[in-house]
Amino acid sequence: MELELIKRVYFVGVGGIGMSALARYFKKRGCQVSGYDKTRTVLTSVLEEEGILITYTDALASLQEEYLVKNEETLVVYTPAIPKDSILLNYFRDQGFDLQKRSQVLGIISKGQFCIAVAGTHGKTTTSTIIAHILTDTGYGCTAFLGGIATNYASNFLIGDNDVVVVEADEYDRSFLTLHPDIAVITSMDADHLDIYGDAAQLHESFYLFAGQLKEGGTLFVKQGLPMTAGITYSAGMNSMVQSGNIRVENGDFVFDYTDAGVTITDIKSMLPGKHNVENTTVAIAAALRLGISPEKVKAAVASFRGVKRRFEYIVRDEKHIYIDDYAHHPEELRACFHAVRQLYPETKLTVVFQPHLFSRTKDFAAEFAKVLSTVDELLLLDIYPARELPLEGITSAWLLDQMSLAECAIYTKDEVLGYVTEMQPELLLTVGAGDIDTLIQPLKNILTHV
Repeated sequence: MELELIKRVYFVGVGGIGMSALARYFKKRGCQVSGYDKTRTVLTSVLEEEGILITYTDALASLQEEYLVKNEETLVVYTPAIPKDSILLNYFRDQGFDLQKRSQVLGIISKGQFCIAVAGTHGKTTTSTIIAHILTDTGYGCTAFLGGIATNYASNFLIGDNDVVVVEADEYDRSFLTLHPDIAVITSMDADHLDIYGDAAQLHESFYLFAGQLKEGGTLFVKQGLPMTAGITYSAGMNSMVQSGNIRVENGDFVFDYTDAGVTITDIKSMLPGKHNVENTTVAIAAALRLGISPEKVKAAVASFRGVKRRFEYIVRDEKHIYIDDYAHHPEELRACFHAVRQLYPETKLTVVFQPHLFSRTKDFAAEFAKVLSTVDELLLLDIYPARELPLEGITSAWLLDQMSLAECAIYTKDEVLGYVTEMQPELLLTVGAGDIDTLIQPLKNILTHV
């Protein structure tokens, strides 16, 4: 479908972080935009305030008349997370509407533009958002479709007046193979989504294919140590083509030096904690320099970047309590998150509330989850968040708990978590997970700040 032909768009699953960015894009283009989602959230409420009509009923009666009959000017976008028995999705399919996944639509939008695509089983949201911020803050400009809410802009969508587009390239369901980037970044290739890929080898094959989609003359950045033979390697504290070194913590900020074949930038300050975020920032700097942005402007932009919502986000930080929330839901993400916390608060007892995400992921990585979760001081474990999955026999939070070596750990309901925090008032609290654990954030903040 040609972009210029699209006059109206319907989103089945409009409340998703990636889908909502697309909805905002088409609204900005002047298209009629509507959609469905299962439940009202803070994000869908904001979309409604922006003029996007949303229904929370999966029924034909909820459709506007314009979407009942197939039209060449109408695009229907859906997320694979929508159940296969969805009434609305099946109606559009049966009527022969042009149905596209989010990734396919990103391919349509980025076609003919200068595309910067960031892929990886983790790190892609933060990295793509840093790149988008550097381009925006320096005045270079870009249009960006992000997988999280950028704190600087309170949005997952940025619009620029040039032909540069920054996208988060999602490996789930091989979605990123619709993109043909000018600059591609691969941040990680750890086994994940094994319900889709089956094994790590198949996942790696998808990343090889993604790298092969690079436009002629394009640039590929690959984190040092990944099983890729092509590309410019980057790292923090390792011997790579692009690297950061002299990493230290000063007044709560991470400070480091950047070096590549032709540029050195010293004393770069970043609000983002942890070596993994130094690496994310390193490749973002490399991408920005590739576009000809001056080192001085890049350094200033990095210092002003305030992060992404639910990515090591400080909820409470006062003399009595530190409360951090993070989206980490894979063992490697948890390990990086815990390490960053320990670097900043090495002497403080760490209390963690974790919600496992997906029965299949919990089953596939149980040993790794048990090992990394056992490194905290105290664990409050919630039930597994099913998302798109049905339960798997025997795969429960209790089953996972039995594999841990940590003494201070138990299963809690959300209400029990609130009661525990009210009574114990932990000095250092961390909530982690990709499900609906975010519904605890405001109540926990209220408890710790005595609102």
